[in-house]
Amino acid sequence: MPAYASPTPPRSSDVAATLRLLSYLALSVALLVLDHRGGWLAQIRAQANVVVQPLWWVAGLPARLGDSMRDDAVTRTRLTEDNRRLRNALLVSGARQARLQVAAAENERLRGLLGAAERGGLDVQLAPILDIDLDPTRQRLILDAGSRNGVRLGQSVIDTGGLVGQIIEVTPTTATVLLLTDPDHAVPVLVGRNGVRLVAYGRGRNDQLELSNIPLSADVKVGDIIITSGLGGRFPPGFPVGTVAALRPDDSRAFLVGVLKPAAQLDRGRDVLLLRQLVQAPAVAPIMSATPTPAVPTPTAAAAPNPPANVAGPSP
Repeated sequence: MPAYASPTPPRSSDVAATLRLLSYLALSVALLVLDHRGGWLAQIRAQANVVVQPLWWVAGLPARLGDSMRDDAVTRTRLTEDNRRLRNALLVSGARQARLQVAAAENERLRGLLGAAERGGLDVQLAPILDIDLDPTRQRLILDAGSRNGVRLGQSVIDTGGLVGQIIEVTPTTATVLLLTDPDHAVPVLVGRNGVRLVAYGRGRNDQLELSNIPLSADVKVGDIIITSGLGGRFPPGFPVGTVAALRPDDSRAFLVGVLKPAAQLDRGRDVLLLRQLVQAPAVAPIMSATPTPAVPTPTAAAAPNPPANVAGPSP
């Protein structure tokens, strides 16, 4: 065996690959030179870009769809949150507006109460209503004011419309008002137009009083204003009690029975006025209007004292 071996002759496949590589290199150099001098390959690339542009758009479509769906989801979530927040704000604003409207109405009503007292020269005390009982057999108000606040038995209770009732029970912190409409209540009244004296009775309805035993010859008409007469010393004279709403014969047909619409708002309001005394006594003037007037006395006499009593007057 010889000490050295001769080099392996190149194979034909290696030679062919080398020749192809050299050919590709020469072609590339030729194309670079031609493109640099003539620029025609740039035109070919531009045309190729136009041809493959739809392919690029189709290839990027899934990514664009994903981005759009993600943006839509974020926008929908944000809009849902904004809608919920605005809806809550609208509800809160509506509740605040409702409370402001109630407060404004209450303020207006209180101004009416105090304004009527000032116009009539009345010494009054404002008392909040704590509870109300409008049962047909028991018509009462419970006031959040008692003897500690200066409330006493027999005090007359009024509102902007007229007479409400009188105090029949007092505790240190509360007071009970017997309403005009209570079945056990009766109040001496007179017709403001001509001074005809009558008695108004409660019948257990907060929207109705009754004038019983009206003589057929009495000059009483529908629409007449009925006011307190001051007889009996239970109520000061001149306070509106109601308006004659209807007249009808009684069962004997010897007298008339009148239906009286109360002047006071017995079924509404949150405060009433407790009458202490009349500060001034305006001149006597008959009431000619058919519309209930505020609780201003038309004193035919000075205010009578209010002795303690459990009822305002006799009931039939």
